[in-house]
Amino acid sequence: MTTAAAVEPAPLVRARACAASASFPPPRRRRAAGAIRASPVPGRTEAAAELPAPLQPNARRRGRDPLWHGGGFSLGVDLGDARTGLAIGRGITFPRPLTVLRLRGQKLELALLDVARQQEADELIIGLPVSADGSETPQSNKVRSVVGRLAVQAAQRGLRVYLQDEYGTSTDALDYMISRGVKKSARDTKSDAYAAVMILKRYFTSSGRGAKIVLPRQPELQDKLMVQSRQDAEV
Repeated sequence: MTTAAAVEPAPLVRARACAASASFPPPRRRRAAGAIRASPVPGRTEAAAELPAPLQPNARRRGRDPLWHGGGFSLGVDLGDARTGLAIGRGITFPRPLTVLRLRGQKLELALLDVARQQEADELIIGLPVSADGSETPQSNKVRSVVGRLAVQAAQRGLRVYLQDEYGTSTDALDYMISRGVKKSARDTKSDAYAAVMILKRYFTSSGRGAKIVLPRQPELQDKLMVQSRQDAEV
């Protein structure tokens, strides 16, 4: 099955679950600046140049240029085994919770893309489970597997997919719900959406520095993603 490789602006981390190197447009096909190949060694890093501007997360571009008003909304995603929380934001105001999806597999992936379209999002910020020391967990592999497939379908629609460290966001979500006066009876059903809010909050607060892009390995899809991202940035 087609997979995708995760790439972060800087520094770059080798992903364990990614199957092949990424490449960028002509004149010569070669592995993209910042592309990651699969490695069994977790946490291994390598120096690499910045990603091309069209592939950088919106929060990163806005953080560098306050006058840049391109890009769409960001869809925050808290992936779970049975429930997936969604939130939306643009970094101008605090992100807001959207809904909780009780879907799995291809139905979930298609639903995420449909919600992104409905919310005018051009990027998906997906939480990556990690330990307190930043090391990945068995759940990390599950998320990477889903995200690898999702990134291919997203690229076909011109949408970018990023992974964002989500450690502690569930606790942050509970604290936020309490502060907002969400009733105890409603917290369990809404907690996943609020966790997605916290993922987006972390993404915007850090100006996208911790977000790692997940690129499909097919050069033609990377080309399409570059072209669409340039067009979105100009709107």
